[in-house]
Amino acid sequence: MSKKVVLGFSGGLDTSFCVKYLSEEKGYEVHTLTVNTGGFSEEELKQIEEHAICLGARSHKNVDAVKSYYDRIIRYLIFGNVLKNNTYPLSVSAERLMQALHIAEYARQSGAHAVAHGSTGAGNDQVRFDLIFQIMIPDTEILTPIRDLRLSREEEVEYLKNKGINMNFEKAAYSVNKGLWGTSVGGKETLASKGVLPEEAWPVKATRQGSEEIKLSFFKGEPVKLNDKVFSHPSELIKTLHEIAAPYGIGRDIHVGDTIIGIKGRVGFEAAAPLIIIKAHHTLEKHVLTKWQLQWKDILSQFYGNWLHEGQILDPVMTDIEHFLESSQQHVSGDVFIQLLPFRYQILGIESPHDLMKSEFGKYGEMNTGWTADDVKGFTRIFGNQIKMYHLLKSRAHEKN
Repeated sequence: MSKKVVLGFSGGLDTSFCVKYLSEEKGYEVHTLTVNTGGFSEEELKQIEEHAICLGARSHKNVDAVKSYYDRIIRYLIFGNVLKNNTYPLSVSAERLMQALHIAEYARQSGAHAVAHGSTGAGNDQVRFDLIFQIMIPDTEILTPIRDLRLSREEEVEYLKNKGINMNFEKAAYSVNKGLWGTSVGGKETLASKGVLPEEAWPVKATRQGSEEIKLSFFKGEPVKLNDKVFSHPSELIKTLHEIAAPYGIGRDIHVGDTIIGIKGRVGFEAAAPLIIIKAHHTLEKHVLTKWQLQWKDILSQFYGNWLHEGQILDPVMTDIEHFLESSQQHVSGDVFIQLLPFRYQILGIESPHDLMKSEFGKYGEMNTGWTADDVKGFTRIFGNQIKMYHLLKSRAHEKN
């Protein structure tokens, strides 16, 4: 009896090769799984399933992971205002982990002898998938034909053509990976340290002119309303905000970062909704959290984002940080007002019952109602007492020398 392997399947060249190679050359019973994290339409999912069966997969399953992706990962990226290198909202790296978690669980439930992915040996995804599989299904063999055979794109195309597979082998000028939390865009312009992506490279064209104001409402740190419309789940709000803001050209940038395997890379991304949500959320936090809450959140969130990017979502320290982040959001509720314009946006302000800037406590630079001038004089004397002693002793020692 042939061994059963579960293959994470996108329908692209690499995973198409894997189906044919594993079934016909290695004799595996291949079962494909597509985990939708917001990048596929219903029609595309149907086409992927048909393609998998045509290639020789014994079965195919589509998993709708959009809501679980938000619940398990994205909400904590919002709580932490996570932008890698102060730029990138972890669009692809976060969704790869969600896909790996679902693939591992499906492999375990189905009793598969092996699990496979189509990663090459050149990027981050191979580490993310391997890590999740090694931890969740340690006794299951991991198969990576593209990486192990060190195949070029041309070799994969030739193999599939020889097998009579008819699919679009033309390499697109730009590699696009779409998901709920943003879309990555790679092309010849991102392969070097200088170069910008042209308008035709971006999935959503910048066609919207003028400006408009929107209101984004948060409850305990989560986006719950857009222009007073209540959504059944935050993932629906994210989709709607993207549809409104992306045509302005908002959310486009190029991220330069350190890969897990030690090299630097550039990638373009389009993430209108994530960038607006994170900026709005951070602005609200600056009004309702104390300075030490903000400082420790920044420190822990930076670590959380970096460790997530490197595939370590199952490290127990991540759960510890998530508990901290969730606790910090108890008063992060209110409305944020945002103006959208071509290629930019600006935060107009916030309204919140928890706003620590309320005028009843005094107005910065103008007047106070909670203390007297003598209170400030005494506080300042005590606040600087030790530093004053330090400099006094330093001055005396200098005089003696």
